[in-house]
Amino acid sequence: MTGVPASAAGGSSGAHGAPGSAATSGAAPDSGSRDPGSRDSGSHDGERPVRGGKIAAAAVNQASLWNVANLLTMLRLVLVPGFVALMLAGGGYDPAWRSLAWAAFAIAMITDLFDGHLARTYNLVTDFGKIADPIADKAIMGAALICLSGLGDLPWWVTIVILARELGITLMRFVVIRYGVIPASRGGKLKTLTQGVAVGMYVLALTGWLATLRFWVMAAAVVLTVVTGLDYVRQAIVLRRQGIAERAAALEETEA
Repeated sequence: MTGVPASAAGGSSGAHGAPGSAATSGAAPDSGSRDPGSRDSGSHDGERPVRGGKIAAAAVNQASLWNVANLLTMLRLVLVPGFVALMLAGGGYDPAWRSLAWAAFAIAMITDLFDGHLARTYNLVTDFGKIADPIADKAIMGAALICLSGLGDLPWWVTIVILARELGITLMRFVVIRYGVIPASRGGKLKTLTQGVAVGMYVLALTGWLATLRFWVMAAAVVLTVVTGLDYVRQAIVLRRQGIAERAAALEETEA
């Protein structure tokens, strides 16, 4: 998820050190045109939202954990053990159970699209969401890949390549976050979509030409996984070098 954390709402309310400031989040849109020195009733009304803004921000922070985006993320986490149970039910090869497992996997993938969109659109990004969202993504995908390889439907090297890339890039993001954020690329989004479609096709008990098609979709997913992973590594190296150079320049300027 990206966006401004909901917890940042309290920070904006702290920016109104002077009553009547246009920067106050609690003030009405036109309050900036009022004279700060005015003693009429309008100036007092303009100050009330400022004092109440802190209370409102605190209430938002307390309820932020239970927003819609986080609830969808929690649903994905809950679906992981349910998906595994459905995949392995009936010996792991029953078409009916595999269809139910596919439904659980599809719901998890769809909620992944919606929770990020909702969080960014309605400013529902929280610290919990930042941590739980990628964990939920990796958990459902990892569970599906491991189950498929364990059942012999997918070569283990495919599972290892995909999981090593996903975990490696996630760790790398945390390492270089001090220098900046690596944005999600179009290739990365296409990789995620292709992975989801390919794994979903393998979860289903497909035969004939559909079984052949899913092989090529998975091949495309593996290629995109490797290529986008290398691109993220390149971006991380560039970002780190830029960050080190900027810090060195700032240090020299301070010493001067």
